[in-house]
Amino acid sequence: MHKILIVEDESVIRVALRRLLERNGYAVSEAGSVKEAEKDHELSDFDLVISDLRLPGAPGTDLINKAGDVPVLIMTSYASLRSAVDSMRMGAVDYIAKPFDHADMVSAVQRIISDHPRRQVAETGSAPAPAPDQTSMPGIIGNCQAMQTLFDHIGKVAPTDSTVLVLGETGTGKELVARSVHQRSLRAGKTLISVNCAAIPDTLIESELFGYEKGAFTGANASRMGLIEAAHGGTLFLDEIGELPMEAQARLLRFIQEGEIRRIGSVQSRKVDVRLICATHRNLQELAAEGLFRQDLYYRINVLRLTLPALRERGKDILHLAEKLLEIQIQRMNRPAMRLSPRAIQAITTYQWPGNVRELEHAIERAVVLTTEDEIDNEALGIDLELVNINRIRGQQGINAAVPAPASVGREPQEDLSLEDYFQRFVLEHQDSMSETELAQKLGVSRKCLWERRQRLGIPRNKTSNGNRRKNAAGQSK
Repeated sequence: MHKILIVEDESVIRVALRRLLERNGYAVSEAGSVKEAEKDHELSDFDLVISDLRLPGAPGTDLINKAGDVPVLIMTSYASLRSAVDSMRMGAVDYIAKPFDHADMVSAVQRIISDHPRRQVAETGSAPAPAPDQTSMPGIIGNCQAMQTLFDHIGKVAPTDSTVLVLGETGTGKELVARSVHQRSLRAGKTLISVNCAAIPDTLIESELFGYEKGAFTGANASRMGLIEAAHGGTLFLDEIGELPMEAQARLLRFIQEGEIRRIGSVQSRKVDVRLICATHRNLQELAAEGLFRQDLYYRINVLRLTLPALRERGKDILHLAEKLLEIQIQRMNRPAMRLSPRAIQAITTYQWPGNVRELEHAIERAVVLTTEDEIDNEALGIDLELVNINRIRGQQGINAAVPAPASVGREPQEDLSLEDYFQRFVLEHQDSMSETELAQKLGVSRKCLWERRQRLGIPRNKTSNGNRRKNAAGQSK
């Protein structure tokens, strides 16, 4: 069982986080400060340390060096974004803004523990093999465990002539993987032909792939070589093979089985030597079960599989990739040096990127075009940071979601307390005893941000809270 240490001075959020992680199968210990963490625990015994940025005594970032090779996840408020970014540059494995929901935290913990090499050492008793050199994968950037695993598989798959199936969401870079396989294969000096099956009309796909003889159909005024035949000796990459019509699938199956093709209108077959790489964002097994894809063809192309992770699953790779794409666009457009602002970094690392790397690339290109200063903001990226923050804070709830009823300040947090409701509950429990300034400081936000969140979440300000507080203070002084 993986062991996690939570370092947080707020008992409400610390207990809620402990129970959340315990429900997900982790052994959890607690501390209220850096000093307490060092005194009561051996940091090297843990698989992960989750620490608040602002702690009494010393900041949570002090644990980065004290924990050694144990990864440290920093929790921070949105108002402390610059400090969060700085903490990552100091060596924190990642940061997460609070309030946050259960899914965000559990996902981050699972990703960090699975990506960190300490897990492999603990389970196998030996250090993992050195990761392959990413510079040997032209055009592909990635340091997370999923990408290192992909690089390792490419290195093993490439020298063979076996058919490869590349799986991944749209925009993850499947064609780059196909090119890497080809460039590291024995066919590297030969032709690589890429075909997007979804971009060719159904009526033309067979003639494009297999070619045709003169007079085979109306308009066939001369014989034409197909793309499979043109790839002889090299590699054929069929992107979005799930969109291939059934008739073309039958012809493709014969090519894979027999290593030969027959042009449309011809009675003679031609032997071809072609290495096939296919890619799709669809579930071919489900399509085959529904009769929308030939099952025998699926088994033929599902020999060696390479899986590309979605961009949102790649952790710190997102920021690294964004900075690399920014360098490329600056050079391409001959623009002066630019950097990403803290808000842009927050937007990039918290946005879900449904379009993956392709969407990120276009966002960076748009930002370089629109920005005239030396710092790129999130607005130039086309990302609504406020909307992203609301979704994270509210857990995709509607703006008019009911506000939880106030509870006793001294009461221990409920078993099912949601971290996304921490802000609401804290304000409701403490607004009678704290001023707005004290509330904002405790939550790590500005007074303006506190007021805006009150308006957004529908939490009315208690107008008598300050007066009561002054009366209590006066009474105590007598």
